[in-house]
Amino acid sequence: MSTVSELDLNLDNLFQPAWAQEKTESNKFAKFTGNEGVKPERSFSGKPGERRATRRDGASGGGGDRRGGPGGASRGGSKFGDRQGGGFRGGDRRDEPRERPAPPAPLPQLSVAFIPEERGVEQLARQIKVTGRAYPLFQIALLILQKAERYSVQLTAKKKADGTMEKLFSCALDESPWTNEDEAVAHVLKNHFATFYQAERTATEPPKGVYTFVAQCGLSGEILGPPNHHDYQNQLRKLHTEKFSRMPFDMFKARVKIVKDEAVVKKWIEDQSFKTQYNCLNVPEPLTLATLEEVEKHFRATHKDSIIKPVETIIVAGLPSRSLRDNGLQRLIRQEWEQQKFFPLPIATKLSQQFAHYGLQFFKVNKTVTHVSVARPTFLDIESTPVSENIKRIIEYINGNAKCTRKKLIEALAPTPKVAKVVVTEIPVTPVAEGEGASAPASAAPAKPAAPEATPEQTAVIVDLHWLIHQGAVLEFADGRMETAKKPLPKPVKQEKKVAAVKPAAETEVTASIETVTPETLVAEPVTQIESPVENTAAPAVETPVQPEVSGTTEGSVA
Repeated sequence: MSTVSELDLNLDNLFQPAWAQEKTESNKFAKFTGNEGVKPERSFSGKPGERRATRRDGASGGGGDRRGGPGGASRGGSKFGDRQGGGFRGGDRRDEPRERPAPPAPLPQLSVAFIPEERGVEQLARQIKVTGRAYPLFQIALLILQKAERYSVQLTAKKKADGTMEKLFSCALDESPWTNEDEAVAHVLKNHFATFYQAERTATEPPKGVYTFVAQCGLSGEILGPPNHHDYQNQLRKLHTEKFSRMPFDMFKARVKIVKDEAVVKKWIEDQSFKTQYNCLNVPEPLTLATLEEVEKHFRATHKDSIIKPVETIIVAGLPSRSLRDNGLQRLIRQEWEQQKFFPLPIATKLSQQFAHYGLQFFKVNKTVTHVSVARPTFLDIESTPVSENIKRIIEYINGNAKCTRKKLIEALAPTPKVAKVVVTEIPVTPVAEGEGASAPASAAPAKPAAPEATPEQTAVIVDLHWLIHQGAVLEFADGRMETAKKPLPKPVKQEKKVAAVKPAAETEVTASIETVTPETLVAEPVTQIESPVENTAAPAVETPVQPEVSGTTEGSVA
């Protein structure tokens, strides 16, 4: 009998693919030397027009290496250079350090909430009550979020990682929010300067000396004056601080150009011939300030505390929130808006609270889509409830037609009577001589038929349908489709385990415990979580509210 060693089976090799089982040669390229295809060298005679042969290794006489190697600097090295040695013209730009843009500043630690406008919500609630239709709550939230005039933005300060509260300021003049007090002061002095100060120009002596050129900002076009003027550096620093503070000063200074135009020089001399002073307003005693630096110091000491106030919460209208001066707040609001555009849960929750204030009800269709309507679905059993024949016909028709609408229902139960067609004949034109009177029209224009009024039967159907919708027995959705509220599914009865305390003696003592339910122990379910079980996807139903139970155990359970 053969053993495993006699069979000489290599299982590792057998389970490999076919290409891996082939025997590999030791060196498939042993017969190649590397010089295949190279023409043999020939002697160079130096005749005109004769080209010298060059080997691949660049060792031919006088040929050089085009890649910039030794001996090839005369032909290839000076023009192309050595890529490894940085022989490109002007150096290798890949090795130069590039200035990376500064990362954006971190967003302020504020909570952003979009609040629907109360007036618009009131009009929506009135429309829902009048029409009786059920609208998807999240679709309404998206419609409100699409236009800024339909909502306002609420900003609330939060705690930072270090435990301190985020700073938030409000400008009392225009109710604009700010996270930096210095930026708020600059905003007031720029946009509301005339409220606190009045500029006054007085004539002074022009600058002495002869000036043939001046420095001008290449970005704003403002004339800074001659570089050798004593006030040039102050004007340069002032312009950079007021308008180009985000740009490095050296880069801003490089954009300044020298202008030798006589008109520009003359304009600067005329500006220097006047002196600007600032008179303080809304102060008990008259005061005049010489420079804008003094104006800022006076504003901080006198008006800042009453104009710029620290707050914890501020509400901004929708349109101004899209053009805030504070860059951090604008980025934060935009980011929150982009997130809620896909799933507006916070604004839908706020919207449901506002709708509930106007008495509207909420329910879910197929346990997924929350709808708002004038009434919650309530099953109407026409077999056991005494109702009129007209109501029974409405319920039966809606149940028998999957995509029933109001128009189809009325036409089916109370069709519009056919109206006989009116034939309009043309009136012949009678020629009238000039001066005898106005001529008659060429033809009598047919009168447009008026909209047919509802018949008494149709009015009765509309009234009964209105009652059914406001009772919740019939649901009319936003697209016009109508369904009836289905019978709720029975809840399974939970069986409680019997608990009995057994003592070693023959007697058995039974103890009973009654749990008291107080309003504090009941947790109200939010309106967005109301669910209604349904029998199919096309028929929403309402879940019967569960009353609190008092449970106890007396030799078992007491429901």
